[in-house]
Amino acid sequence: MAASVPFAVPARFAEYQRRHEGAAGTAFVAAAPAMAARRLERWSLRPEGRVRHGVAALVLPVRTTDGERAVLKVQLRNEETVGEGAALRAWDGDGAVRALGEDAERLGEGPGAPEVSWLLLERLDTVRDLNDIQEARAALRPLAALLARLTAVRAPAGLRRLDDVADALLVRAAKATPQDAATRALIADCAAALRAVRSEGPSGDRLLHWDLHYGNVLAARREPWLAIDPKPLAGVPAFDLLPALTNRYDPADTARRFAALTEAIGADRERAAAWTRGRVLQAVVWEVEEGREVGRMWGELAGAVRG
Repeated sequence: MAASVPFAVPARFAEYQRRHEGAAGTAFVAAAPAMAARRLERWSLRPEGRVRHGVAALVLPVRTTDGERAVLKVQLRNEETVGEGAALRAWDGDGAVRALGEDAERLGEGPGAPEVSWLLLERLDTVRDLNDIQEARAALRPLAALLARLTAVRAPAGLRRLDDVADALLVRAAKATPQDAATRALIADCAAALRAVRSEGPSGDRLLHWDLHYGNVLAARREPWLAIDPKPLAGVPAFDLLPALTNRYDPADTARRFAALTEAIGADRERAAAWTRGRVLQAVVWEVEEGREVGRMWGELAGAVRG
């Protein structure tokens, strides 16, 4: 007999899924409670506390049969999240939350049906992250140390590759048609920087987190801080710096932060600046494609890392 439905999907999460994921999001919201019940039964888990959520995932606190505190994380699987379990297993708890189990289930029949991923993770302190450290320099130190540890690991086989992401981005950038001259110049400058480092050959095989910022580093018991929510890919560590610059953004501190992060990963300053401008290009092209105004921050960032 299946376990009882463990939670109701929060209204804000349901609305986000319907708005941004369309029919797949609607199906996911409808199926999530019963799917969670099956996972609880399959893995012999006991719900413990209310369900939490971000914009893409639901997280249910649970206890394992031996009393271990864990969480059950569920989200629609896409190109950014498909390698999360593989990345966490590669890190094996060294600087990142530890994965205890993984599963997947399709929402319907056929190869095109949306897929839902399930991760059983160790439970961290969900109310304390690096944003709780008020002084910016003090907050950056543990983040930079984690970045160095995480990107020192070789990416497991099968992850999406930065080379492919960068090449596709350059194609999109060439098609972007912003109306204002400043954005056109910014796209041209950042595309030239990205094209230059891509021309050097394969970018690398390190395991990148992709989204390592202060809110994605939680307090823990076995270490002071651990990273969560990777959107992994294989590439060069210098491509992983931008989230730590845009989160808690301070234009007066960008150059110092960038220098500290570059030093932490042992990267060449000029190449790190080029890869970071590639990340700026990604953000700007996306804004243009969505018909949104490109914020002044992106030009400031590109200039600051360029030095």
